[in-house]
Amino acid sequence: MIEVHRGRGPIVLGLPHTGTDLVDGIGDKLNDRGRAMADTDWNIHRLYSGLLDGVTTVRTPVHRYVIDVNRAGDDASLYPGQNTTGLCPVTDFDGLPIYREGCEPDAQEIENRRQKWHDPYHQALSTEVSRVKKAHGCAILYDSHSIRSHIPYLFAGSLPDFNIGTNSSTSCAGAVEEMVHKICRSATGYTTVVNGRFKGGWTTRHYGQPKAGIHAIQMELAQSTYMTETPPWAYDEARADQLREVLSRILIGLEQIVISGDPL
Repeated sequence: MIEVHRGRGPIVLGLPHTGTDLVDGIGDKLNDRGRAMADTDWNIHRLYSGLLDGVTTVRTPVHRYVIDVNRAGDDASLYPGQNTTGLCPVTDFDGLPIYREGCEPDAQEIENRRQKWHDPYHQALSTEVSRVKKAHGCAILYDSHSIRSHIPYLFAGSLPDFNIGTNSSTSCAGAVEEMVHKICRSATGYTTVVNGRFKGGWTTRHYGQPKAGIHAIQMELAQSTYMTETPPWAYDEARADQLREVLSRILIGLEQIVISGDPL
């Protein structure tokens, strides 16, 4: 069941990777690494909660190991030639198996999962983006993510704190990208990059149609900015409160861009 909170404002918040449900007995097919669900976007829905009145949120409670709703339905790679994970991952972000031997999903099971959980998420997200665009003349889809700051299999060194993805500046108007980047650059004690290792997943690339009035931007946060990056993945109130102030300015700024009526 996709969780939709419908608001009156121009911002739609996507929450694709906060779910921890291992449905239909899939948890029984996973090994110990898989059941640990280390690649969850831990606490992201809590981090963004209450930051902007009137925001619409779309969330799936299903874990990304069941199916990753931020991947294309045909499982085309987001980053050809680089290590990544697919539509129904069989390894974690460290490149290690997450299934018990012989229990990996075959093509038919992947298709069943796509129809059961991937399609409904995007049907809900598309409905909300269209509704918001009709009400405000345009819509901004802000896709909310987080990841551990050190994952050698995916990237070298330490990830910047704010990773802004706009598919090489094509998924939103320049004013949207620049406003978010400006706030992140000015935030004391944080690092930021635009279209670095993470340029935006399938959601950003698919929905971002700025000429049609739909602007999509992905924010990939380093989890070290608001929590402990090891089990039990504890939320750090002090760090999170500091980060929430910056995130609030971002969401309010995005809303003001639309409310101002300036052309995007």
